[in-house]
Amino acid sequence: MLRLKIVCWSAVICLAILGNANGGLPLVATTWRFTNATLRAYQSLTVGQFDPIEALVEGCSVCEREQCDGTVGFGGSPDENGETTLDAMLMDGKTMDIGAVAALRDVKHAAEVAKYVLRNTKHTLLVGSQATEFAVMMGFKKESLQTEASKSMWSAWKKTHCQPNFWKNVIPSPSMSCGPYEPVSANSIQSGAESAWERSSDRSAYDFGQYNHDTISMIVINEEGHVVAGTSTNGARHKIPGRVGDSPIPGAGAYADSEVGAAVATGDGDVMMRFLPSLLAVEAMRSGVEPEEAGRQAIGRIAKYYPSFVGGIVVVTKDGRYGAACHGMNEFPYSVADGTEANGTVRVLTVKC
Repeated sequence: MLRLKIVCWSAVICLAILGNANGGLPLVATTWRFTNATLRAYQSLTVGQFDPIEALVEGCSVCEREQCDGTVGFGGSPDENGETTLDAMLMDGKTMDIGAVAALRDVKHAAEVAKYVLRNTKHTLLVGSQATEFAVMMGFKKESLQTEASKSMWSAWKKTHCQPNFWKNVIPSPSMSCGPYEPVSANSIQSGAESAWERSSDRSAYDFGQYNHDTISMIVINEEGHVVAGTSTNGARHKIPGRVGDSPIPGAGAYADSEVGAAVATGDGDVMMRFLPSLLAVEAMRSGVEPEEAGRQAIGRIAKYYPSFVGGIVVVTKDGRYGAACHGMNEFPYSVADGTEANGTVRVLTVKC
């Protein structure tokens, strides 16, 4: 283990820069500096003696209520119509059961709705307005997910000719217009002029990162080694309505297996879901690879095809060793609370990209 520096500002928050670390159970690990969410999950697991899934929901729900970085929960990341929709997933690494919702409309508590999918249905994923109907059936209240902040964000985007957006190979040009669009006819492109088609490998214009398509992705492991993982997000800002990213897709945003450990990811979800980085990292650990290297391999697989990719991954073994990897940022912070700290201190750890 390489531990370069640890600085504590309080009994709850520390900062560290490190590679693989030897933790202890129970453990909660979370993407980004979401210390309140990490602490809530850890205290729910230890003081509250909640089961790992309940502790996971408690932690993710903190970020949904606090609107972490404006990219989790209500009032953030409006789509092209100005609507905020939510994605969430929970995975039980002991049973391999999953509950998830995507493009959830008009219900604030996405992680908790995912819990009802997990525990009260034989399905894995419910989407859109039908997921909302399910949530109402389970006792949730319908309410607008828009806020003045999200309305202002959408209005400002419209005034700048809807830049950037997620369209390509359409007319009128999406670089100058808000549409409506229609597809470019293949016949209108000269034979051999492949360059006329817009490519998707360079996605730097979307400014993915902590304040756009950030996700709270969380791993929870109790003292008995029951591993669970989950996510919650409001997706990519100004996405095409109906878009779903990596967060609710098993193996992409999160993956858990109590025989091995778990991994959770955050970043450009349209790209990440094409590679299932969380699954890749867990399977690498199954083969004996250490957490940080497992994460590096998973992220490297994406970067090979998308050099401008922005994202990070947190990887934890079933016995509490952890590491992280990232690409496209200067550094990637993540939060950990584990059995090495009796008072439940949350440490903010940073990995260089």
